[in-house]
Amino acid sequence: MIRLEKRREPSQVFAYLTPVLAVLVTMIAGGLMFAALGKDPFVAIKTIFYDPLFGQYASFDRPQLLVKGGPLVLIAIGLSLGFRAGIWNIGAEGQYILGAIFGAGVALAFYPLDAWFIFPLMILAGAFGGFLWAMIPGILKVKFGTNEILVSLMLVYVAEQLLASMSLGLMKNPEGFGFPGSRNLQQYPSAHNAEIIANSGMHWGVAAALIAVIFAYVLLARHQLGYHIRLTGEAPRAAKFAGVSPGRLILVCLGFSGAFAGLAGMFEVSGPAGQVTIDFNTGYGFTAIIVAFLGRLHPVGILLAGLLMALTYIGGEVAQSSLGLPSAAIQMFQGMLLFFLLAMDVLTGYRIRFGQGETA
Repeated sequence: MIRLEKRREPSQVFAYLTPVLAVLVTMIAGGLMFAALGKDPFVAIKTIFYDPLFGQYASFDRPQLLVKGGPLVLIAIGLSLGFRAGIWNIGAEGQYILGAIFGAGVALAFYPLDAWFIFPLMILAGAFGGFLWAMIPGILKVKFGTNEILVSLMLVYVAEQLLASMSLGLMKNPEGFGFPGSRNLQQYPSAHNAEIIANSGMHWGVAAALIAVIFAYVLLARHQLGYHIRLTGEAPRAAKFAGVSPGRLILVCLGFSGAFAGLAGMFEVSGPAGQVTIDFNTGYGFTAIIVAFLGRLHPVGILLAGLLMALTYIGGEVAQSSLGLPSAAIQMFQGMLLFFLLAMDVLTGYRIRFGQGETA
């Protein structure tokens, strides 16, 4: 008989070991899935995890780690602050979209003016757009006790419709021959989020993600607000006795997560994506949830998890083109990471016991 026995104290060893175990089990389960699809599982896993770093086209793929990983890390850092306090923002995808719309809106409003202040204004507008969208579930939670999970998630679909409306209407390129989508911001020097170092993948969005990692680490380790966040998540009743205001903390955490997601959207639309289109959003807001938990809600862990998830994005694209794997299989493979992480996380609080259980 196999049973779970509760540990007296959570295991610190398994707290750090479970992400590694989750990745290994995901590789095994993913290999079985690829085999069921008629592909060589070892070749598929190698293509996803090895080829982007050391394969034939590694010199092109390696910079993409930063391009793909930057928005994931930036969004996940914001989400992790709320998750640590038990505040569940599941709508970062919508905040990401609003940040892109607000940032691109500033650029298009000034087009074709060439001025240094346009890009800084876009940064402020992108952060404000995500912040504004996150305040909707925040204020409803504080004032009316609504569920922030449902409200933030439903707002994603509202944001997607707003994105489509902007692509087909207000932001549509008047010189685009009738095709949906805004002007290409990569061709507008004052609004282009260009690489800081050529052919490195390092643009201002990646720099912002690294700054966010440092900011979150200092906040959680050295600042009173970080202490309140950790205390609320670990001991909510003790937090009330310590004078923590739940409503204020909800607004602060959702504000940070929304602003970071909005920044990610702004840096993406002004850089790699280049324009507001109907299919601009690629699921970064949802994938960042996996990154946050895979990184154990720790800033440094999130940085590493973001790079790992970016590797699955790049390797998945390589596998689709070279092995003919369907995109749905790659998405399922990524989803397995969160599933097995949650499954393995049980070992932090419980130990597996073999033998005869107690009889009633």
